[in-house]
Amino acid sequence: MWWWIGGGVVVVVVLAVIVAPFVYIHFIAPDPAPKLTISDAPPTTSAGSSSSARVPLSGTWNVSKGSKAQYRVKEVLFGQDNTATGTTEDVTGSVVIDGGTVKNAAVTVDLTTVSSDESQRDNQFQNRIMDTAQFPHATFKLTKPIKLGTEPAEGVKITTTATGDLTMHGTTKSVTAQLEARRTGDTIEVAGSIPVTFSDFGINNPSGGPASVGNTGTIEFLVELQRASA
Repeated sequence: MWWWIGGGVVVVVVLAVIVAPFVYIHFIAPDPAPKLTISDAPPTTSAGSSSSARVPLSGTWNVSKGSKAQYRVKEVLFGQDNTATGTTEDVTGSVVIDGGTVKNAAVTVDLTTVSSDESQRDNQFQNRIMDTAQFPHATFKLTKPIKLGTEPAEGVKITTTATGDLTMHGTTKSVTAQLEARRTGDTIEVAGSIPVTFSDFGINNPSGGPASVGNTGTIEFLVELQRASA
């Protein structure tokens, strides 16, 4: 009798260890944020209506409202595969275009406002992992011009790559970002991603507690550009 009861207790404990994390990840925990991509709907002007007005492509374009940046990391939580994401809308910067060439680009992300809807994860990100009190920003600066060729047609998505310096956690590394862009009226949308190896930037492995993480993640961004006034 006692061995049967003891065995039953063991089974219950094992089931709890397996089932509870599955229920939490799949039914209770917030879903990871969707990947940042260019929307299918055309961008709108600041007045809120679609625009087909053409402004000169050459000039300075500033990062505007609606821009986002986020991280995406694969983790194993209590033996269950999970995806962790954190997002911020505090993105600033500018892009300089001359004819069919992107000559300069610089984007800054305020890491102190990155949020995942999981307070414990955010606390780890802000302190142990990224130490945002000392390193509050991540920046990307273009180091090679991007040649677009002929001016892209209105509303047509184009794909290209951008090579630049990514600075995080006090370390700067050359990286290549895969980009997708589209111009509609007075707005240019640019979405892309950059694979990151944490150790390259001296970033502590995010693993902690029940979460086990590898040494890589992805930075995603969606930048909306408005042409600066002449």
